[in-house]
Amino acid sequence: MAIKVNARETELKIGKNPGYYYVMSPELYIALKTSKVIREAALRSGVSQGVMQACWDAAGEVIKAWATEGHSVALPGLGTMRFSLRSKAVANVEDVKANLIKSRRIVFTPSVSLKEELANTSILITCYDRNGNIVKRVTTDAGEVEDPDTGNDTGENEGGENTGDNTNQGGGTTDPDTGGGGGIG
Repeated sequence: MAIKVNARETELKIGKNPGYYYVMSPELYIALKTSKVIREAALRSGVSQGVMQACWDAAGEVIKAWATEGHSVALPGLGTMRFSLRSKAVANVEDVKANLIKSRRIVFTPSVSLKEELANTSILITCYDRNGNIVKRVTTDAGEVEDPDTGNDTGENEGGENTGDNTNQGGGTTDPDTGGGGGIG
């Protein structure tokens, strides 16, 4: 299993050093249909698709009900999810009103085993120039990460460990001055 990543040469016009930079982002696939997921889960578990569908539907309803009551709900093998919100802050209690809430959100916290699985997954990077031509392909071994402290950009992990400090949650923004971002955590 490998994650496919595209690095596209893109003109960045902001920051101290505007110019062309290779910006990486994961290659996105189509969303899997629920029926395909049910079929695969039924095959792996040895239960019928009808039973798996009933369990899937029931689990979804339980997760939704408990999460909307304020619980952080475990998603087996994946992590936990909970609802959250963004709102404005006010100095006086008299000003607290529902219209201060600007968005309702879902927060997912991955499990340690899911993070480890991701850290140990190979990455295949395809680099495209500004004209859309493939100019380079890079393949990492599972778990191989460049060490940002040594400036090593050869694909070798000189530090010998993966700290798991993946603070970038994706999104595809890159600051050419700091080298940060790009959607690769």
